[in-house]
Amino acid sequence: MKKIVCASTLMLICLFGTASAETVTLSVVPQQSASKLARLWTPIVAYLSEKTGHDVRFTTAKDIPTFEARLAEGQYDLAYMNPYHYTVFSHSPGYSAFARQKNKRIKGIVVVRKESPLIDMSELEGEKLAFPSPAAFAASVLPRSHMRSEGIGITPQYVSSHDSVYLGVARGLFPAGGGVMRTFNNTDPSVRAELRVLWTTKTYTPHAFASHPRVPAPVVSEILNAMLEMNEDPEGKALLDSINFKGMQTAQDSDWDDVRGLGIELLADLVK
Repeated sequence: MKKIVCASTLMLICLFGTASAETVTLSVVPQQSASKLARLWTPIVAYLSEKTGHDVRFTTAKDIPTFEARLAEGQYDLAYMNPYHYTVFSHSPGYSAFARQKNKRIKGIVVVRKESPLIDMSELEGEKLAFPSPAAFAASVLPRSHMRSEGIGITPQYVSSHDSVYLGVARGLFPAGGGVMRTFNNTDPSVRAELRVLWTTKTYTPHAFASHPRVPAPVVSEILNAMLEMNEDPEGKALLDSINFKGMQTAQDSDWDDVRGLGIELLADLVK
């Protein structure tokens, strides 16, 4: 068993010592197809397993609403969830953030076809637009909130993933759709080449890596330390590059107070 490399912010946790080997699930919010997420994240969980001695297993869900329902039930040991998800599921069932992307602020975008004549969001009045899901924070909640505040009436069509949004807009099925820069940059280059960004949101704290209360604190500490080691390890850096991460950093619950301040209540019924 590998020893814990203690960060100063984790000294109290480290007092518990090295954790015994555990099997833990790491579920990734399905912003992209399950097959694409598996291709990108399976090498990452293999890396974390090797570094920690724990059996870290990748999982996801068929769509974002299913992922949300499973978070509400506490099915996942560890989860990579969007900022709004974290504000909801940190309340119940009590997921606790331990890591996030380094030096990153999440920004939502609205994309259109490259040759589209649209130059202003107001021109989307009356249109049917593509979004990943109702509670996809930067890709759906923020742009829809902006359009509502500006009196721009649209009909949302939820298509299950960010990649589905980009493909639908590229094929002309929708005049525009919502996403985020990370998934836009990580989508199929042939699809991305057909699109351009019409509008961007303000920036917020990005997605959280969070643990369910049942996961022993030393296990979380060891996984966090392995994530932080990726910043300096050539193999780890290459894996982070594959998901368009610049690095990893320690996180704390208060990092998401900017999102809590928006007062979003779309998923309130899931945690009653």
